[in-house]
Amino acid sequence: MTTGPAPRLARAARRAVLDAVGVLLPADCVGCGAVDRAVCEPCRTALLGPSPHVALRHGLRAWAALEYGGVVASSIGAFKDGARTDAAGPLSRALGAAIAAALHGLPPSSVEVCTIPSTAAAMRARGYAPVELLLARGGIRASKVLRLTRSRDDQAGLGAAARRANAEGALEARRPLDGRRFLLVDDVLTTGATLAEAARALGAAGAAVVAVAVLAETPLRRPEHSASSRETLRDNDIRGGYGGMTGVVDPPFQTRVTRR
Repeated sequence: MTTGPAPRLARAARRAVLDAVGVLLPADCVGCGAVDRAVCEPCRTALLGPSPHVALRHGLRAWAALEYGGVVASSIGAFKDGARTDAAGPLSRALGAAIAAALHGLPPSSVEVCTIPSTAAAMRARGYAPVELLLARGGIRASKVLRLTRSRDDQAGLGAAARRANAEGALEARRPLDGRRFLLVDDVLTTGATLAEAARALGAAGAAVVAVAVLAETPLRRPEHSASSRETLRDNDIRGGYGGMTGVVDPPFQTRVTRR
């Protein structure tokens, strides 16, 4: 099938606009560092990624849009801890694909999206909540039903056992949630300790977790589990700039799957 002149003209016009913006407001690509593009075309393609896939952690079945590493890791790190909100567009679309996969086939009754609350220090440093910003770009409004019960260490650099201990008992519901159904959403899935703690807190308040979606999951550390399934049990060797202000209570948030 051939394409007519209109799509080619549209692509050429878009490139021309990006070139002009690059001259006036120069920026390096968040993924590869190429000049004059916030997100260059090859990196944009990488961030849109293949179809979402399933990862298992702590008994939770999570749909992940991307694998954390390379361009994906650089882009998420720049977006979260480098104030590069210009990467929100493709990252939001990738997260939206994981959410759609997670909700596919579920009964059409009301489902709320729950993320994990950011620490006060992270909010002051960033000025925005990364996951909530990505959700808002997709027309999803966060429903804040969880809160922190105590201060937490930064999860980055902790081993699997230390992450579990750091996350345990860190969250609680703000009010009873009897009968409410939630989709848990986070940015980067490592050991799953944060999401497991969020699921525990929701369950303790009477809610049900019906699905889990994440933007990316960290690199496979135990390949023997991948031979016969798409399960990706991972530990905690995170590279590519992820870390900084990425504690257990960092980017997840709660939100209703209602479109604005």
